[in-house]
Amino acid sequence: MSKLFETAQLKQLALNNRIVMAPMTRARTSQPGNIPNEMMADYYAQRASAGLIISEATQISDDSQGYSFTPGVYNDEHVAGWRPVTDKVKTQGAHFFCQLWHVGRVSHPVFQNGEQPIAPSALAPVETKVWIADDSGEGKMVDCVEPRAMLQADIDRVISDFAYAAKRAVEAGFDGVEIHGGNGYLIDQFLRTNSNHREDKYGGSRENRVRFLLQVVDAVSEVIGADKVGVRLAPFITFKDMNCPDIVPTILLASQQLQARDIAYLHLSEADWEDAPQIPEDFRIALRERFSNTIIVAGGYDQMRADEVLNKGYADLVAFGRPFVSNPDLVSRLANQQPLAELDPTTLFGGNEKGYTDYPNYQ
Repeated sequence: MSKLFETAQLKQLALNNRIVMAPMTRARTSQPGNIPNEMMADYYAQRASAGLIISEATQISDDSQGYSFTPGVYNDEHVAGWRPVTDKVKTQGAHFFCQLWHVGRVSHPVFQNGEQPIAPSALAPVETKVWIADDSGEGKMVDCVEPRAMLQADIDRVISDFAYAAKRAVEAGFDGVEIHGGNGYLIDQFLRTNSNHREDKYGGSRENRVRFLLQVVDAVSEVIGADKVGVRLAPFITFKDMNCPDIVPTILLASQQLQARDIAYLHLSEADWEDAPQIPEDFRIALRERFSNTIIVAGGYDQMRADEVLNKGYADLVAFGRPFVSNPDLVSRLANQQPLAELDPTTLFGGNEKGYTDYPNYQ
Protein backbone atom coordinates (compact mmCIF):
# COMPACT_ATOMS: atom_id res chain seq x y z
CA MET A 1 0.00 0.00 0.00
CA SER A 2 1.41 3.38 -1.01
CA LYS A 3 2.19 5.75 1.84
CA LEU A 4 0.51 8.49 -0.20
CA PHE A 5 -2.87 7.24 0.95
CA GLU A 6 -2.03 6.99 4.64
CA THR A 7 -3.43 9.57 7.03
CA ALA A 8 -1.02 12.17 8.38
CA GLN A 9 -0.87 14.72 11.16
CA LEU A 10 0.00 18.36 10.46
CA LYS A 11 0.23 19.87 13.94
CA GLN A 12 -3.42 19.82 15.13
CA LEU A 13 -4.79 18.94 11.69
CA ALA A 14 -5.57 15.33 10.75
CA LEU A 15 -5.08 14.88 7.00
CA ASN A 16 -7.00 12.20 5.10
CA ASN A 17 -3.93 11.37 3.01
CA ARG A 18 -0.42 12.61 2.25
CA ILE A 19 -1.36 14.17 -1.08
CA VAL A 20 -1.20 17.96 -1.31
CA MET A 21 -2.62 20.16 -4.04
CA ALA A 22 0.25 22.52 -4.80
CA PRO A 23 -0.23 26.29 -5.11
CA MET A 24 -0.83 27.23 -8.75
CA THR A 25 -1.57 30.66 -10.19
CA ARG A 26 -4.75 30.45 -12.29
CA ALA A 27 -5.79 34.14 -12.50
CA ARG A 28 -9.57 33.70 -12.36
CA THR A 29 -10.58 36.40 -9.85
CA SER A 30 -13.45 38.85 -10.34
CA GLN A 31 -12.59 42.40 -11.35
CA PRO A 32 -12.10 45.06 -10.23
CA GLY A 33 -10.33 44.27 -6.99
CA ASN A 34 -8.98 40.72 -7.53
CA ILE A 35 -11.88 39.19 -5.60
CA PRO A 36 -12.19 35.39 -5.16
CA ASN A 37 -15.46 34.09 -6.61
CA GLU A 38 -17.86 31.16 -6.96
CA MET A 39 -15.95 29.70 -9.90
CA MET A 40 -12.86 29.46 -7.69
CA ALA A 41 -14.94 27.77 -4.98
CA ASP A 42 -16.03 25.10 -7.48
CA TYR A 43 -12.44 24.63 -8.72
CA TYR A 44 -10.94 24.04 -5.29
CA ALA A 45 -13.86 21.94 -4.03
CA GLN A 46 -13.54 19.62 -7.05
CA ARG A 47 -9.99 18.85 -5.88
CA ALA A 48 -10.71 18.57 -2.15
CA SER A 49 -9.99 14.86 -1.96
CA ALA A 50 -6.41 15.99 -1.31
CA GLY A 51 -5.42 15.88 2.34
CA LEU A 52 -4.22 19.47 2.12
CA ILE A 53 -4.80 22.22 -0.44
CA ILE A 54 -2.47 25.20 -0.67
CA SER A 55 -4.10 28.12 -2.45
CA GLU A 56 -2.71 30.00 -5.39
CA ALA A 57 -0.31 32.78 -4.42
CA THR A 58 -2.30 35.59 -2.83
CA GLN A 59 -1.47 39.27 -2.42
CA ILE A 60 -0.85 40.72 1.04
CA SER A 61 -1.13 44.39 -0.03
CA ASP A 62 -1.75 46.74 -2.93
CA ASP A 63 1.94 46.75 -3.92
CA SER A 64 2.59 43.00 -3.69
CA GLN A 65 1.04 42.03 -7.05
CA GLY A 66 2.98 41.02 -10.15
CA TYR A 67 0.44 39.31 -12.43
CA SER A 68 -3.08 40.19 -13.50
CA PHE A 69 -6.15 38.68 -11.80
CA THR A 70 -4.30 37.05 -8.87
CA PRO A 71 -6.30 37.20 -5.61
CA GLY A 72 -5.79 39.28 -2.51
CA VAL A 73 -6.55 38.56 1.13
CA TYR A 74 -6.09 41.93 2.83
CA ASN A 75 -9.45 43.71 2.73
CA ASP A 76 -13.08 42.98 3.56
CA GLU A 77 -14.02 42.23 -0.06
CA HIS A 78 -11.23 39.65 -0.34
CA VAL A 79 -12.25 37.97 2.92
CA ALA A 80 -15.89 37.86 1.86
CA GLY A 81 -14.84 36.37 -1.49
CA TRP A 82 -12.67 33.68 0.09
CA ARG A 83 -15.23 32.51 2.69
CA PRO A 84 -17.43 30.53 0.26
CA VAL A 85 -14.25 28.99 -1.19
CA THR A 86 -12.91 27.78 2.15
CA ASP A 87 -16.38 26.64 3.27
CA LYS A 88 -16.86 24.53 0.15
CA VAL A 89 -13.41 22.96 0.44
CA LYS A 90 -13.87 22.08 4.10
CA THR A 91 -17.25 20.43 3.49
CA GLN A 92 -15.39 18.09 1.13
CA GLY A 93 -12.93 17.10 3.85
CA ALA A 94 -9.68 18.84 2.87
CA HIS A 95 -7.65 21.26 4.95
CA PHE A 96 -6.77 24.55 3.30
CA PHE A 97 -3.79 26.91 3.66
CA CYS A 98 -3.51 30.29 1.93
CA GLN A 99 -0.20 31.01 0.23
CA LEU A 100 0.87 34.60 0.91
CA TRP A 101 3.28 36.40 -1.39
CA HIS A 102 4.92 39.67 -2.17
CA VAL A 103 6.49 39.51 -5.61
CA GLY A 104 9.11 42.22 -5.01
CA ARG A 105 10.92 43.08 -8.23
CA VAL A 106 8.90 40.59 -10.30
CA SER A 107 6.31 43.23 -11.07
CA HIS A 108 5.58 46.26 -13.23
CA PRO A 109 4.48 49.88 -12.60
CA VAL A 110 0.99 48.98 -13.87
CA PHE A 111 0.51 47.11 -10.57
CA GLN A 112 2.22 49.85 -8.53
CA ASN A 113 0.15 52.94 -9.35
CA GLY A 114 2.86 53.93 -11.80
CA GLU A 115 5.66 53.63 -9.24
CA GLN A 116 8.67 51.32 -9.27
CA PRO A 117 8.32 47.93 -7.59
CA ILE A 118 10.31 47.44 -4.39
CA ALA A 119 13.09 44.91 -3.81
CA PRO A 120 16.12 44.34 -1.56
CA SER A 121 18.33 46.11 -4.11
CA ALA A 122 17.80 48.17 -7.26
CA LEU A 123 18.55 45.25 -9.58
CA ALA A 124 16.18 44.34 -12.39
CA PRO A 125 15.78 40.59 -13.04
CA VAL A 126 17.20 39.60 -16.42
CA GLU A 127 14.86 37.97 -18.95
CA THR A 128 11.95 37.99 -16.50
CA LYS A 129 8.44 38.88 -17.59
CA VAL A 130 5.07 39.30 -15.90
CA TRP A 131 1.59 38.72 -17.34
CA ILE A 132 -0.54 41.84 -17.75
CA ALA A 133 -4.13 41.59 -19.00
CA ASP A 134 -6.60 44.25 -20.07
CA ASP A 135 -10.22 44.50 -18.89
CA SER A 136 -11.32 42.00 -21.53
CA GLY A 137 -8.89 39.38 -20.19
CA GLU A 138 -6.48 39.54 -23.11
CA GLY A 139 -2.95 39.42 -21.72
CA LYS A 140 0.68 39.60 -22.75
CA MET A 141 4.06 39.04 -21.14
CA VAL A 142 5.93 42.25 -20.31
CA ASP A 143 9.51 42.77 -19.10
CA CYS A 144 10.07 43.67 -15.47
CA VAL A 145 11.56 47.08 -14.70
CA GLU A 146 14.31 48.14 -12.34
CA PRO A 147 12.95 48.17 -8.78
CA ARG A 148 13.56 50.62 -5.97
CA ALA A 149 15.73 49.40 -3.09
CA MET A 150 13.65 49.04 0.06
CA LEU A 151 14.18 51.40 2.95
CA GLN A 152 13.84 50.20 6.53
CA ALA A 153 10.35 51.72 6.58
CA ASP A 154 9.42 49.61 3.54
CA ILE A 155 10.74 46.47 5.22
CA ASP A 156 8.81 47.17 8.41
CA ARG A 157 5.60 47.81 6.47
CA VAL A 158 5.85 44.64 4.38
CA ILE A 159 6.44 42.55 7.51
CA SER A 160 3.29 44.10 9.01
CA ASP A 161 1.42 43.45 5.75
CA PHE A 162 2.28 39.73 5.91
CA ALA A 163 1.00 39.54 9.48
CA TYR A 164 -2.21 41.42 8.69
CA ALA A 165 -2.92 39.30 5.61
CA ALA A 166 -2.36 36.14 7.67
CA LYS A 167 -4.92 37.37 10.21
CA ARG A 168 -7.41 38.08 7.42
CA ALA A 169 -6.76 34.66 5.85
CA VAL A 170 -7.71 32.90 9.08
CA GLU A 171 -10.80 35.12 9.29
CA ALA A 172 -11.63 33.98 5.74
CA GLY A 173 -11.66 30.36 6.92
CA PHE A 174 -8.20 29.12 6.03
CA ASP A 175 -6.55 26.65 8.44
CA GLY A 176 -3.25 28.49 8.13
CA VAL A 177 -0.93 30.28 5.72
CA GLU A 178 2.09 29.42 3.65
CA ILE A 179 4.67 32.20 3.35
CA HIS A 180 6.09 32.15 -0.17
CA GLY A 181 9.86 32.33 0.23
CA GLY A 182 10.83 30.84 -3.11
CA ASN A 183 10.68 31.06 -6.91
CA GLY A 184 12.35 34.45 -7.24
CA TYR A 185 9.83 36.55 -5.30
CA LEU A 186 10.54 39.09 -2.56
CA ILE A 187 11.67 36.84 0.29
CA ASP A 188 13.77 34.75 -2.09
CA GLN A 189 15.32 37.99 -3.39
CA PHE A 190 16.55 38.73 0.15
CA LEU A 191 17.98 35.22 0.51
CA ARG A 192 20.21 35.32 -2.59
CA THR A 193 23.50 37.15 -3.06
CA ASN A 194 22.85 38.00 -6.71
CA SER A 195 19.60 39.86 -5.96
CA ASN A 196 20.56 41.20 -2.52
CA HIS A 197 23.48 43.66 -2.54
CA ARG A 198 22.49 45.38 0.69
CA GLU A 199 25.13 46.56 3.14
CA ASP A 200 22.87 46.79 6.19
CA LYS A 201 21.62 44.08 8.56
CA TYR A 202 19.64 42.44 5.72
CA GLY A 203 22.57 41.85 3.36
CA GLY A 204 25.97 40.22 3.15
CA SER A 205 26.18 37.26 5.52
CA ARG A 206 23.79 34.31 5.48
CA GLU A 207 22.52 35.35 8.88
CA ASN A 208 21.66 38.78 7.50
CA ARG A 209 20.04 37.46 4.33
CA VAL A 210 17.66 35.15 6.25
CA ARG A 211 16.69 37.94 8.64
CA PHE A 212 13.77 39.26 6.57
CA LEU A 213 12.24 35.79 6.19
CA LEU A 214 12.52 35.11 9.90
CA GLN A 215 11.04 38.48 10.83
CA VAL A 216 8.07 37.78 8.55
CA VAL A 217 7.61 34.33 10.13
CA ASP A 218 7.83 35.78 13.63
CA ALA A 219 5.27 38.50 12.87
CA VAL A 220 2.83 36.06 11.27
CA SER A 221 3.30 33.51 14.08
CA GLU A 222 2.59 36.14 16.70
CA VAL A 223 -0.77 36.87 15.08
CA ILE A 224 -2.05 33.38 14.17
CA GLY A 225 0.33 30.94 15.93
CA ALA A 226 3.38 29.12 14.57
CA ASP A 227 1.31 25.92 14.25
CA LYS A 228 -0.63 27.61 11.43
CA VAL A 229 2.47 28.72 9.47
CA GLY A 230 4.24 27.01 6.60
CA VAL A 231 7.13 28.33 4.49
CA ARG A 232 7.94 27.55 0.87
CA LEU A 233 11.60 27.62 -0.21
CA ALA A 234 13.21 26.81 -3.56
CA PRO A 235 16.99 26.29 -3.26
CA PHE A 236 17.51 24.68 -6.66
CA ILE A 237 15.24 26.90 -8.78
CA THR A 238 17.23 29.59 -10.57
CA PHE A 239 14.83 31.14 -13.07
CA LYS A 240 13.89 34.83 -12.74
CA ASP A 241 17.64 35.53 -12.65
CA MET A 242 18.13 33.83 -9.27
CA ASN A 243 21.31 31.78 -9.72
CA CYS A 244 22.98 32.32 -6.35
CA PRO A 245 26.09 30.23 -5.52
CA ASP A 246 25.41 30.46 -1.77
CA ILE A 247 21.69 29.63 -1.72
CA VAL A 248 21.90 26.00 -0.54
CA PRO A 249 23.76 26.69 2.74
CA THR A 250 21.56 29.74 3.22
CA ILE A 251 18.42 27.61 2.91
CA LEU A 252 19.85 25.06 5.35
CA LEU A 253 20.51 27.84 7.87
CA ALA A 254 16.97 29.14 7.37
CA SER A 255 15.48 25.67 7.86
CA GLN A 256 17.31 25.28 11.17
CA GLN A 257 15.94 28.63 12.33
CA LEU A 258 12.44 27.70 11.19
CA GLN A 259 12.58 24.45 13.15
CA ALA A 260 13.52 26.45 16.24
CA ARG A 261 10.30 28.42 15.69
CA ASP A 262 8.33 25.14 15.47
CA ILE A 263 6.36 26.12 12.38
CA ALA A 264 3.90 23.65 10.86
CA TYR A 265 5.83 22.75 7.74
CA LEU A 266 8.54 23.49 5.22
CA HIS A 267 7.54 23.23 1.55
CA LEU A 268 10.38 22.45 -0.84
CA SER A 269 9.65 23.72 -4.35
CA GLU A 270 11.67 21.67 -6.84
CA ALA A 271 12.21 22.28 -10.55
CA ASP A 272 9.66 20.37 -12.63
CA TRP A 273 10.73 20.91 -16.24
CA GLU A 274 12.56 18.45 -18.47
CA ASP A 275 16.30 18.25 -17.79
CA ALA A 276 15.72 20.09 -14.49
CA PRO A 277 18.41 19.70 -11.81
CA GLN A 278 17.80 16.76 -9.50
CA ILE A 279 17.80 17.40 -5.77
CA PRO A 280 20.99 15.82 -4.36
CA GLU A 281 20.33 13.20 -1.72
CA ASP A 282 22.87 14.79 0.61
CA PHE A 283 20.75 17.96 0.58
CA ARG A 284 17.63 15.99 1.51
CA ILE A 285 19.54 14.37 4.38
CA ALA A 286 20.92 17.70 5.55
CA LEU A 287 17.48 19.32 5.39
CA ARG A 288 15.88 16.55 7.42
CA GLU A 289 18.64 16.80 10.02
CA ARG A 290 17.79 20.47 10.49
CA PHE A 291 14.01 20.35 10.11
CA SER A 292 12.10 17.54 11.83
CA ASN A 293 8.57 18.93 11.48
CA THR A 294 6.52 18.22 8.35
CA ILE A 295 8.32 18.55 5.03
CA ILE A 296 6.31 18.86 1.80
CA VAL A 297 8.00 18.31 -1.56
CA ALA A 298 6.65 19.48 -4.94
CA GLY A 299 7.98 19.33 -8.47
CA GLY A 300 7.06 16.84 -11.18
CA TYR A 301 6.35 13.93 -8.82
CA ASP A 302 4.59 10.77 -9.90
CA GLN A 303 3.47 8.06 -7.50
CA MET A 304 6.72 6.08 -7.72
CA ARG A 305 8.92 9.10 -6.93
CA ALA A 306 6.50 10.17 -4.21
CA ASP A 307 6.68 6.79 -2.49
CA GLU A 308 10.46 6.80 -2.71
CA VAL A 309 10.84 10.16 -0.96
CA LEU A 310 8.21 9.25 1.64
CA ASN A 311 9.71 5.82 2.37
CA LYS A 312 13.17 7.31 2.86
CA GLY A 313 11.76 9.81 5.35
CA TYR A 314 12.92 12.84 3.37
CA ALA A 315 9.35 14.15 3.16
CA ASP A 316 6.04 13.64 4.91
CA LEU A 317 3.67 14.98 2.25
CA VAL A 318 3.94 15.23 -1.54
CA ALA A 319 2.36 18.07 -3.53
CA PHE A 320 1.08 17.71 -7.08
CA GLY A 321 0.55 20.72 -9.31
CA ARG A 322 -0.30 20.34 -13.00
CA PRO A 323 -1.80 16.83 -12.59
CA PHE A 324 -4.42 18.39 -10.29
CA VAL A 325 -5.36 20.92 -12.99
CA SER A 326 -6.66 18.35 -15.45
CA ASN A 327 -7.51 15.64 -12.90
CA PRO A 328 -9.82 16.97 -10.20
CA ASP A 329 -10.10 13.39 -8.95
CA LEU A 330 -6.33 12.90 -8.88
CA VAL A 331 -6.34 11.11 -5.52
CA SER A 332 -8.79 8.48 -6.80
CA ARG A 333 -6.92 8.09 -10.10
CA LEU A 334 -3.63 7.50 -8.31
CA ALA A 335 -5.20 5.09 -5.82
CA ASN A 336 -6.84 3.06 -8.60
CA GLN A 337 -3.94 3.36 -11.07
CA GLN A 338 -6.16 5.05 -13.63
CA PRO A 339 -4.69 7.07 -16.52
CA LEU A 340 -4.26 10.80 -16.04
CA ALA A 341 -5.83 13.36 -18.35
CA GLU A 342 -3.59 15.90 -20.09
CA LEU A 343 -4.04 19.59 -19.36
CA ASP A 344 -4.60 22.33 -21.90
CA PRO A 345 -1.73 24.78 -21.30
CA THR A 346 -3.49 27.57 -23.20
CA THR A 347 -6.11 27.83 -20.44
CA LEU A 348 -3.80 27.97 -17.43
CA PHE A 349 -3.91 31.72 -16.85
CA GLY A 350 -7.04 33.82 -17.02
CA GLY A 351 -10.32 33.05 -18.78
CA ASN A 352 -13.45 31.28 -17.62
CA GLU A 353 -14.58 27.76 -16.73
CA LYS A 354 -12.85 26.29 -19.79
CA GLY A 355 -9.71 24.52 -18.65
CA TYR A 356 -10.60 25.36 -15.05
CA THR A 357 -13.72 23.64 -13.72
CA ASP A 358 -14.73 21.62 -16.81
CA TYR A 359 -12.21 18.76 -16.51
CA PRO A 360 -14.26 15.59 -15.83
CA ASN A 361 -13.67 12.90 -13.26
CA TYR A 362 -12.49 9.51 -14.56
CA GLN A 363 -15.27 7.54 -16.26
